[in-house]
Amino acid sequence: MAKADVNFFEKVYQVVRQIPEGRVSSYGAIARAIGSPQSARMVGWAMNASHNVEDVPAHRVVNRMGLLTGKHHFDGTNLMQQLLENEGIEVIENQIQGFDEVFWDPNQEGV
Repeated sequence: MAKADVNFFEKVYQVVRQIPEGRVSSYGAIARAIGSPQSARMVGWAMNASHNVEDVPAHRVVNRMGLLTGKHHFDGTNLMQQLLENEGIEVIENQIQGFDEVFWDPNQEGV
């Protein structure tokens, strides 16, 4: 991995670590928060690589519609959903219920 990618990934992880328990954010919102608004897909790559990084709650990052698009990167069939449900977030058929109420926008939080 190139040094620039490592720095990008670490910026992503810094934002993701700030997502409060019981809330979620999106790949695009995180990309905008770190000053790379066209890099939502690369935020997804950072999330895929985060499983060996300490204290990165990757399960709290979903797509802009509230879908658990990254769930296949978690061990177990429904681990991402289970982690979210343990935090009080309702998920039905891979869709977060009440997405607008649990969405955390780092851009509005001053991150």
